[in-house]
Amino acid sequence: MSKKYDRGEAVRRKVLGDAHVDRSQAKQTAFDQPFQELITESAWGTVWASDAITLRERSMLTLAILAATKNFNEIPMHIRATANTGATREDICEVFQHVTIYAGVPTANHAIQLAKATFAEMDAEAEAAED
Repeated sequence: MSKKYDRGEAVRRKVLGDAHVDRSQAKQTAFDQPFQELITESAWGTVWASDAITLRERSMLTLAILAATKNFNEIPMHIRATANTGATREDICEVFQHVTIYAGVPTANHAIQLAKATFAEMDAEAEAAED
């Protein structure tokens, strides 16, 4: 693999966590391998790896863009990633308030419901880990 792929792999693991990346790679087939390599190099190895803004800021931007473009399927994954990027629940609330103004109430409401459900899952997982 390329240097950019290796950097992307490291950033992806830092943001999404080893368990998520391992599960994703285990499901990879010959059909989607080129796609996975492309996003690892371009999204993770170039965009997310840039030092121009922080991972916290990227996380917030990503959530806003996903919500505004109604790409709701990835919102829970990126909500979970905020545990690794430093974006707080208060940050995410602000992000979705901003989305409300620029992308509409129904869009932001859907994103907020996904965030609440994901936070509830994360809290339950954290409680279970403490027991």
